[in-house]
Amino acid sequence: MPPISAFRKKTLATAAVAILETADARDKAESSRALAAAWRDGGLTEIGTARPPDRPARQSRPPLVRPGEVPRRRLGRSRESRVALFHALAHIELNAIDLAWDMVARFAGNPDLARGFHDDWVAVAAEEAGHFTLLSDHLHRLGARYGDLPAHDGLWQAAAATAHDPLARLAVVPLVLEARGLDVLPDMIARVAAAGDRDGAAALEIIYRDEIGHVGTGRRWFDHLCSCRGLPPETTWRALVRTHFKGEVKPPFNAAARRAAGFLPAYYAGFSKQTADST
Repeated sequence: MPPISAFRKKTLATAAVAILETADARDKAESSRALAAAWRDGGLTEIGTARPPDRPARQSRPPLVRPGEVPRRRLGRSRESRVALFHALAHIELNAIDLAWDMVARFAGNPDLARGFHDDWVAVAAEEAGHFTLLSDHLHRLGARYGDLPAHDGLWQAAAATAHDPLARLAVVPLVLEARGLDVLPDMIARVAAAGDRDGAAALEIIYRDEIGHVGTGRRWFDHLCSCRGLPPETTWRALVRTHFKGEVKPPFNAAARRAAGFLPAYYAGFSKQTADST
């Protein structure tokens, strides 16, 4: 892990960009945790401004393919199915690291976003880095490694579609993509545990708990920006998702976990992207 002193000549925004430009996945995760420690402990104090890259740097493996070209594998008891699951999740968490740092760098200097916004998303980036490390380490226990299987680049499409506006980014990334994680993780945890993979289930339990907090962070800052702009949060969320998200928002919803994050049914109940597109 880089020492805290490595960030002392940078602002938070320029250091975030440096992580976005780091290709090696393990280095990206370790640098994320080091930068978060430097920000938390006062080794880095200035937010600054910087222009993030259009796309984060990536190592040569895994090969990136279209979403429909990634083989679908049913999660069962076999080692192969669990390797596929944990590889896919590790790729999601790697993207989540970059999405958090892009949030920090891209919207630095926005007058409606106080220092607390950056504090929160630095903390999210560090937790996403911890998630990637957990999943990567578990892949090693399963006799595999991140990069062994193809992965898709669909998550970064959400970043590109919302690069112009932090309100749109918050609507789509934490309040659609991460909220969907709350819906599907309990079943994944149960299936992995049923396969006798206690370490894997324990890693997913940690991620599940943290993701409730990430959705809560997104909802809190989404509501804050809506207040700054004089917009009603629930209908604004629906309009932004209709405009900027290409997938579907569909049940079943984990209402208990969403409620724990402060993301109430008034936002999403009765809403589907398919219905919205037909109106």
